[in-house]
Amino acid sequence: MKLNLKRPLAFFDIEATGVNLGVDRIVELSVIKLHPDGSEEVKTWRVNPGMPIPLEASLIHGIYDTDIAASPLFAAIGAEIAAFIDVSDLAGYNSNKFDIPMLMEEFMRAGIEFDLDQRHFVDVQNIFHQMEQRTLKAAYQFYCSKDIVNAHSAEADTRATMEVLLAQIARYEATEWEDKQGNKRIPIVNDIEALHKFTNLHNTVDFAGRMVYNENGEELFNFGKHKGKKVEDVFAIEPSYYSWMMQGDFPLYTKRKLEAIYNRWNAKRQAERQSRPPQPKPAGDAAAPKADAPPSQNQQPKQNFQQRPNNNYKGNNHNNNRPFKRDDKPAAPVNDDMLQQLKDKFKKS
Repeated sequence: MKLNLKRPLAFFDIEATGVNLGVDRIVELSVIKLHPDGSEEVKTWRVNPGMPIPLEASLIHGIYDTDIAASPLFAAIGAEIAAFIDVSDLAGYNSNKFDIPMLMEEFMRAGIEFDLDQRHFVDVQNIFHQMEQRTLKAAYQFYCSKDIVNAHSAEADTRATMEVLLAQIARYEATEWEDKQGNKRIPIVNDIEALHKFTNLHNTVDFAGRMVYNENGEELFNFGKHKGKKVEDVFAIEPSYYSWMMQGDFPLYTKRKLEAIYNRWNAKRQAERQSRPPQPKPAGDAAAPKADAPPSQNQQPKQNFQQRPNNNYKGNNHNNNRPFKRDDKPAAPVNDDMLQQLKDKFKKS
């Protein structure tokens, strides 16, 4: 079937470092430009995002840091991408929520004009979801071939949900399924643990999805400036982040899980401190200086304030007050002649 086009339609898909439009960056962009005459042009660009690609993202799209190390930054090829798309309308899968906004963020950061006015956007996912509705009513009709009686009453909806699960197990129990990495398995089996693993798609720590588990079962932040980082690593480099979250407008269950992680991390840190061997004390009196070491500034001997006066001093020199000089002769001992001289000098006439 040929599409009825009045101008080119550019189908495109983006692989990125994540899904946060304000933080994450494009690592690959592919565009199929379909012309009104039925001809097509295809171009694909690998892009260096200027930031590390989180392992969780690489496991999904298969692009690692080494794969794009030599690729250009988006700013270097953005004009080429804009010129290739030109005046085309845009189409993609979930493109209205992710691909188009992500592309516009990159254009704006690079200072490249790309006008969305007067373009048409076709989101194939929205066609799928609208035509194959994902409501409980649609699921009950699809799997059980019945309509819900007293729809939207709690008991009727609960019973319909139970019947849908039983019908899903019966329908898919032998059906092979392939994940995004190309691994094939049969996920729908009559086992609650297996169903739990299959239905928790994002492997979240808390129901709000602020934290998720990686492939090693370690908790990662899933939002904000620390997205993709291990929660415990963030505690180590920015302990105040914990207090900010606990005092912030986050769900109570999120705070409970965060507190449990913090307490575990803190207990592990305290245990590591206690397990460190005590530092050995130096032998002997630690306060006494070493014999070979020169005295410190504080240990220098006090100056003798009765030093020889400065002979260049031009002030009054009182001999009676002059200090004792080392070249002065010592006083002679008192003898009988000296006593007699004194007696003769001071005796009364």
